[in-house]
Amino acid sequence: MQLDFEEIKKLIPQRFPFIMLDRIIELEPGKRAVAIKNVSGNDIFFLGHFPEKAVMPGATIIEAMAQAAIVLFASAKQEGAGKTMPQYLFGSVKARFLHPVTPGDQIRITVESVKSLPTGAYVSGEAAVGGTKVAEAELVFSVKHE
Repeated sequence: MQLDFEEIKKLIPQRFPFIMLDRIIELEPGKRAVAIKNVSGNDIFFLGHFPEKAVMPGATIIEAMAQAAIVLFASAKQEGAGKTMPQYLFGSVKARFLHPVTPGDQIRITVESVKSLPTGAYVSGEAAVGGTKVAEAELVFSVKHE
């Protein structure tokens, strides 16, 4: 299954300028998702990180993984259909950054469910550019319905 930008927006609570996914190219609801983020020199975070050499902040790479995890979880639970959008609370992140990401790069983000609970999940994530791993993370989150 694939999702375009508009379909992603229906599943995640983030909005401009904080949407970190452009497409979902593979989706096995509740199991695995592969997303694409096209990195542009116009991305707002480059205004301050860093003015002399644009490098994508590690926190935004983790945010992209977190958003892919939300899509993975929401697609399995069919959340958002006729309901208010739930809140996703990320409580634990363990990450490693291996290479810088710069404008012009295309990040391929893969998240896999390690353990799914009724109100949250534990996922592993990886970000790669051109086949080279640039970051990896373990994310734990819960879901709060209002």
